[in-house]
Amino acid sequence: MTVDPKKTGEVIAMLRKNMGLTQNELGERLCVSYQAVSKWERGETLPDVGILPDLASVLRTTVDNLLSGGKKAMEYRGKITVADAREALTCLKRMGELLGEDNLLYAAAIDGINQKMNTTIEEAFRSEKIFECFTAEAVCSSIRNGYYADLTDIRNNMKHEKFRDFVLAYAEEHGMV
Repeated sequence: MTVDPKKTGEVIAMLRKNMGLTQNELGERLCVSYQAVSKWERGETLPDVGILPDLASVLRTTVDNLLSGGKKAMEYRGKITVADAREALTCLKRMGELLGEDNLLYAAAIDGINQKMNTTIEEAFRSEKIFECFTAEAVCSSIRNGYYADLTDIRNNMKHEKFRDFVLAYAEEHGMV
């Protein structure tokens, strides 16, 4: 997240005014001068890191809200890695090996994936390139469902350039920089 002092200042000013506080009153509560508060609100400086929790408390908000300029910070459900996606696909393959491809659970899982994605996922178990394509889809699907993906992990662990570039672009479109 890049902190924009102007936007942070605007949020501080708005919250302070909503609470009916003057710059002087806010400064007194935080043991800083009204001039410091004025500089924050004009975007000339940012509050010191040590004062941010107290500032957020006084203004009844969060540090994230202050520093993001009032934008809601992205909340992720978890993290997805390329290795996680590969392992999940490998587990699906192993399910067929361990239980048998005619096992009801395996067959239902495969049929569901094939119908939902209009594909034949078992081809991925026989081709490294197709497996990588499904890995890319698994990472993108996780991002779409609220998971965070590290761009460095994608760059370093996706083998095929085409799929790597696709996943990187998808992650960047979803705010991962």
